[in-house]
Formats: sequence, structure tokens, C-alpha cells
Amino acid sequence: MKLLASFLVLPLALAGCSKETGTPSAPASPVAAVTAPAGQNWTDTVSRTAEGTIVGNPAAPIKLVEYGSRLCPTCGALARESFGPLMNTYVKSGKVSFEYREFLVHGAPDLPPALLGNCTDPAAFFPILDQMYQAQDGFNTKLQATPQPVQAQLQSAKPVDAIRIMAEQMGLVDFAKQRGIPEAKARACLADMTQIDRWTKQTQDKSADGTVAGTPTLLINGKKAEAVTWGQLEPLLKAAGA
Repeated sequence: MKLLASFLVLPLALAGCSKETGTPSAPASPVAAVTAPAGQNWTDTVSRTAEGTIVGNPAAPIKLVEYGSRLCPTCGALARESFGPLMNTYVKSGKVSFEYREFLVHGAPDLPPALLGNCTDPAAFFPILDQMYQAQDGFNTKLQATPQPVQAQLQSAKPVDAIRIMAEQMGLVDFAKQRGIPEAKARACLADMTQIDRWTKQTQDKSADGTVAGTPTLLINGKKAEAVTWGQLEPLLKAAGA
């Protein structure tokens, strides 16, 4: 609870979330495509991990990881550019797996979409992530328009009540219901202290150890990929052998 308390004092204004970018490393040898088992597709092969959710060939030689925020405009722009080609070309080939890890770059406001985005079966995780990024502008606009009385209410609310209020303000409960998550389940996920503490601790730990300085932070085979757009990321995947 102490970890979360420090997040809840942050304002509702969304801070910048992008980083400077660098240049690609020397290219690696191309890797071969890997055929999925009969009757399966690597884009449908999804599982939970200790830090997030992964899609693709579990033994893929190229492992792409993103630490992202569902309210981060730079993350949203990257997702809207990259989701189709990343899944349909690189993950589908079996060469690349993609793991998404929550990072609360804006503090408390990032918790409602993170909690509801994980309030699903693994198979629905990436479609809902994609749909959240498609709808991101609406969430952010509603959050910025939070009335002053509600902002005052948030300052004195208990953590789980503050998360619920922000979710309602952004329209996230209705968003979840429209995607097959019953309202009772959505509200239970918003109050799940195990998950709240998990994403809060992950954010603080990865910030403290230098892994993440902003979002999106992308790793290819454990090394930072200095990219924030698909035009920057795709050449790095190709340079890694994809």
C-alpha cells in the first residue's frame, strides 16, 4: 500500500513518455522461419509471464519486449503502426515473440487500463491491448476533463476508490463490458490489490534499476532497442535476423 500511496499523489495531467533514439547495431545472420504445430498459429499462442504477457513461438530466437503505458501517446502511436505488421509478419513467422509489460509512467492514472487490460483470458489480452490503443485519445481526453469536484474527491479517496473513480471517468468500465468482461468482474479487477501492487512494484523496480526511463522501452534479446516508432523498430528486428 505504501508503494501505491506515492503514485496517487500525482496529478491527472499526463507527462511526456517518449525517449531519445539511437542507431541500429550491426546486423545478425538471418534466422529461419519456424512453422507452428499443425492446427495452430503463433499469433494465437499466448501465455502469462512473471512480468507480462507473451505472444508467439516460445522458442523464438528473437524476443521483443515492450514496457509500455496504455495512456502513453507515444506507445499508442507505435502500437497503431506496428500491431499489424509485427503480428502478421514477424510473430506469425515464428522468428519473433512479443512480450508486453505494464509500466505506469503516469502513476495512478495508468492503473485502471492496466488492471482491466489484464482482466481477461490470455487469448484476449493482445486484441484488447490493441483496442485500448485505438481508443486511447478518448480515454486521455476524458481524464483531462475530470471535473474539479471529482479531482478533489480523488485527493482524499482510498486507493481502490481512486482507481475506480478514474476508471469510470475514462469510460473504461463500459469499454470492458463491451468486450465481454462482466461489470462485476471488471470492478473486482479494479480492486485487486495483488495486481495493483504487482504493477506498482514493477514500475518502481524497473525505474530504479535503470531498465526503463520512459515509455515505450523496447528490448530485443535483452538489449535496449532505441526506437519509438515502427519505422525505427522494424530495421532493428531485421538487423537481429528477422
